[in-house]
Amino acid sequence: MSQPTPAIVAQAAVRRLPRVALILLCAAYLMPGLVGRGPWKSADVAAFGYMTELARSTEGIARWFDPLLFGLRPETPALLPYWIGAWAIKLAPAWINPDLAVRFVFALMLWGTFTATWYAVYYLARTPQAQPVAFAFGGEARPTDYARAIADGALLALLATLGLLQLGHETTPALAQLFFTSSLFYGMAALPYRPAGALAALTLGGIGMSLSGAPALALMLCGGCVVFLAWDRKRSRSADEADSGVEGRPYPLYALLAVLVVGTVGGGLAASYGLFRWHIDLPGAGDASLAKDLRSLAKLLLWFPWPAWPLTAWTLWRWRRQLTARHVILPLWFVLVPLAATITTDFSDRSLLLSLPAFATLAAFALPTFRRSVAALLDWLTLLTFTTSAIFIWLYWISLQTGIPPKPAANVARLAPGFVPSFSATAFVFALAATVAWFWLVRWRTGRHRAALWKTLVLPAGGTALCWMLVMTLWLPVLDYARSYAPQVQLIAQRVGNAPCISELGLQRAQMAALLHHGHYELRPLTGTHDCRWLLVNPDVIARLHNVIDLNLWRFDGTLRRPASDTDDLLLYQRIAP
Repeated sequence: MSQPTPAIVAQAAVRRLPRVALILLCAAYLMPGLVGRGPWKSADVAAFGYMTELARSTEGIARWFDPLLFGLRPETPALLPYWIGAWAIKLAPAWINPDLAVRFVFALMLWGTFTATWYAVYYLARTPQAQPVAFAFGGEARPTDYARAIADGALLALLATLGLLQLGHETTPALAQLFFTSSLFYGMAALPYRPAGALAALTLGGIGMSLSGAPALALMLCGGCVVFLAWDRKRSRSADEADSGVEGRPYPLYALLAVLVVGTVGGGLAASYGLFRWHIDLPGAGDASLAKDLRSLAKLLLWFPWPAWPLTAWTLWRWRRQLTARHVILPLWFVLVPLAATITTDFSDRSLLLSLPAFATLAAFALPTFRRSVAALLDWLTLLTFTTSAIFIWLYWISLQTGIPPKPAANVARLAPGFVPSFSATAFVFALAATVAWFWLVRWRTGRHRAALWKTLVLPAGGTALCWMLVMTLWLPVLDYARSYAPQVQLIAQRVGNAPCISELGLQRAQMAALLHHGHYELRPLTGTHDCRWLLVNPDVIARLHNVIDLNLWRFDGTLRRPASDTDDLLLYQRIAP
């Protein structure tokens, strides 16, 4: 016999979050940073480099199945994200910059992640075991209204997570993996209710993950879903649950077969294209100490899924008698698999990114179990944190524009030497509008609108969107200067001019992609044949330079530093003899 649900929710508490407000909030999260900047270091510009090379390739279809950037394969073994970016570049009008075209398409994938997460939570919350307690004289929340309110809360929780901010706005395989993971999650949640759309989402998600650099995760997620589906079908056939209808609509047999086929096909495609590459890197392996690795991992787990993880822990405690219920065990599995990859691989943050939709789902189911005092504490912490952050952002911008107070501007000059501040009326207007909207939201939240179930997550989501908007408007010029390779490429261009080619030794993929994008230079590996008059060398490999060339035939021309970093130096040499 099932235990009673811990959710006690009246119909007045499931008032609908206005769709216009929700769409505007998502747009305010998505749009900032789309324009006014170039690709940033390191994964962002490196991925864009592979997309550019595919878009301009004339080697036929074979090259599309083996992306190369100056002869190097990508660090993330993937195909589909680079195809999507290359198609965006090829199909975009000539007046749209290639990097903007790619960012727009990847922004649509983030929007798809939001949509898939909302609908997944909606259908999970529709199951009877997720519904609130029925009142003796009626008045409890209606099932569809309750499910909608929980889904609104989940989307707000996803928008509030700190880890989604930067990685969710990059054009990397990680964002594609996030979209396909959320599609797979939606497919599993909606199968009993929307079989056709759910099967399409399952297929898209499973195969998309496999072709986006996460075939092992796709196999594990699909494998766990197959086990759950088989167990769910067995449970639904038992007499006591058949009478009580605990889980509502049971999963049909074809659902199990579909997930099995999707996992098999996706794994087969990944294996045939060589996308299975193990990157096991356990804490303490190699030269790093175990204590240092564990500290770094603990910090990542604390801030990356914040504020969803405390709510998730609360959900698991309050719903502990329903851990095998569909609305708990499915998102929990979609959290545990990426979490295991985070601990055991060196792609920790990008693996943990895939767990955020499921984290947000579990966080949303904490809302109907909250006490008013806990919700008030979270509101005040959020209010203080984001208001202080907004003041800090405005203070630095004012200092850059006016020199008053002088210390913030001096800090920027020290961290980004050579940066020249500029004023943008458009950025100022958007930043001011976002700030006014924040104070209106605070006033609304502290008013008499206390009944809505999703109210506790309004300030965290709105505060995160506010700070991202302010940073991507007021601070965008200095961030673009600090995070881009463009200033360093400009220094190189001043030295080498319109050189037909540049030899390179030890350059990173991101540096190569930046030279291709910002300088349109052709790079050639240093072989000792002296085809190019100029040579760029990574200082990390300078010790083996003399084994490749005769240094007497070359003149050292200087060290070219990326202004905001002392770890991205490049050494420039000029050939002085034929």
